Amino acid sequence: MHTHDRQSRLLASGLAMLAGYIDSMGFLALGGFFISFMSGNSTRLSVGFAEAPLALTTFLPVGIIFLFLIGVILGRFIRHYNPGRPAVLILSCMLMCLLLGAFFYQTGIEILTIPLMTLAMGMANNIFMRQGEVAIGVTYMTGTLVKLGQNFANHLLGTSQWQWLPYLLLWLGLILGAVSGALSFHYFGLMSLWFAAGFCGLLIIPAIKLDAAHQTGPAS
Repeated sequence: MHTHDRQSRLLASGLAMLAGYIDSMGFLALGGFFISFMSGNSTRLSVGFAEAPLALTTFLPVGIIFLFLIGVILGRFIRHYNPGRPAVLILSCMLMCLLLGAFFYQTGIEILTIPLMTLAMGMANNIFMRQGEVAIGVTYMTGTLVKLGQNFANHLLGTSQWQWLPYLLLWLGLILGAVSGALSFHYFGLMSLWFAAGFCGLLIIPAIKLDAAHQTGPAS
């Protein structure tokens, strides 16, 4: 992440905050399942299958993982067919999903809210790409923490300076978002999704600048 420009790091931290916010709401609403952290859902799936193969706790993570994959695929299609402004269009589709999720919840069709949140989180992983691979993971932090530790070790060894700092800020962004999401859910339930949609809309502003900058430089 330290090889990306300031605009990219700003947008990545904002997306991590959004992912943390939505993931904590989903975690609380679903009683311990995740919206964007598929490693956790995979573990819950495995444990559920071992303990009670026919229970809801086994089938629920399967559905979430499937919807997340659909979101990733949709985001990849959007990027492929709109190479000039992929970040803006992906964020716009994410915004539409979150707005619809909040609307359906408010109108009593809450069964569609979690699926739309999950689709949005899958799409988010297509914002930062290099050579067909994810350049910055914004909905999961294991790789970020590994790079944080490696770069901080390099800092202590004297082979690098502050390359570890962007990874720390990315992780802190997710933590801040998750705390905010949990607090919002405590007071407003899934109505808090309106706040997430508003923040997603704000992220389109740096995404516009990011797409404009990358039209004259290497894609990321």
